[in-house]
Amino acid sequence: MTARIRIGVSGWTYPQWRGVFYPRGLPQRRELEFASRAFDGLEINGSFYSLQRPSSYRRWRAATPDGFVFAVKGSRFITHLKKLGGVDQAVANFFASGLLALGPKLGPLLWQLPPSLPYRQDRMIEFFSTLPTTAEHAAQLAAGCDDRLEKRFGEDPVITASDPSAVIRHAVEVRHASFATGEFAQLCRAFGIALVVADTAGRFTWVDEVTAELVYVRLHGDQELYVSGYTDRGIDWWAGRVTDWAGTPGVREVHVYFDNDSQAHAPYDARRLADRLADRLGVAVPLAEPLPY
Repeated sequence: MTARIRIGVSGWTYPQWRGVFYPRGLPQRRELEFASRAFDGLEINGSFYSLQRPSSYRRWRAATPDGFVFAVKGSRFITHLKKLGGVDQAVANFFASGLLALGPKLGPLLWQLPPSLPYRQDRMIEFFSTLPTTAEHAAQLAAGCDDRLEKRFGEDPVITASDPSAVIRHAVEVRHASFATGEFAQLCRAFGIALVVADTAGRFTWVDEVTAELVYVRLHGDQELYVSGYTDRGIDWWAGRVTDWAGTPGVREVHVYFDNDSQAHAPYDARRLADRLADRLGVAVPLAEPLPY
């Protein structure tokens, strides 16, 4: 049975997309509404730079259609500043900031590690052991948040889940060459965490291992990081890889997010890949049509 394929982009608020991907005159407040009709999944990357408001997550959920999901990028305070060590309080605050308000639209959580952080087995085991695997577990962690959230936002934290049994999946994107080992891939398998396949124009290490029911792919550009668009040959190659992953026993979902956003290539490359996959698989990859306005 072929896995569910989702194709989208990383983020949606880009001035350079206005009048290019977004129609001229489309109000900025409706850009998420538009993007969520063009794709069935988007990465929230603002959560990487700072904690988002609970009201923002509620607004994002309300603006998007049924069946849509958000992949949420984990806090850089946890990954880059704390370097995964002593992060219990930071993890509690992160989950209390509003993720659970997304309800059924909460997709995978992405943890991007800095290129300066090398692989160390004990550190990764400790971090993976911290991560919740169900919404109920995430709510329990969120209940341990401190009062900084309410003081900062003037809003109550989100510490309950509408569906406690909902599964929470995690993906880790590594950028230090020491992670490119069978040992780390096996560790990811033991915890059911997807090891991200990231195209970084050769700048960071390449890993390509199926380690979970989820395959998570990030396409940052194959020639120039965050800038270059993909050629027809490149789109064909990735369509082949996605087709292979979707047919791999045990794989239930394949998520692909384009992050070559600076020249507005990402949304067009994403649609091109979806069209190519539709041709290969003989079925439409489920993407909605852009919103008329």
